[in-house]
Amino acid sequence: MTLLTPDTVPTVVKTGASTRRAAEAVAPRFKAGDRVAARNMNPVGHTRLPRYVRGKRGVIHQDHGVFVFPDTSAHGGGEKPQHVYNVRFETSELWGPTADRRASLYIDLWEDYLEPA
Repeated sequence: MTLLTPDTVPTVVKTGASTRRAAEAVAPRFKAGDRVAARNMNPVGHTRLPRYVRGKRGVIHQDHGVFVFPDTSAHGGGEKPQHVYNVRFETSELWGPTADRRASLYIDLWEDYLEPA
């Protein structure tokens, strides 16, 4: 993938640019049903790991495949391709005992955001 420059933006917006990479190139660390915890990290700069899931426990629902890791790619640190997982969090885990116990939140997270629970 090449660096996105101002002159290439119109073409990328019109035609799209997938960040999906070959899944065979990167072995998955997790599988559906695995218990995980979102890392409690506070990096300098932007991350796509929402604060409300940091340090919280969930379960891998689905593996979407391998994609470019935006935290490194956006800052010129390379693509660092890795699996993106759909993770289910119980709302009571995220927002405490007053949350609806029957509800869950599903969120897509890159592998670097997760650790075994």
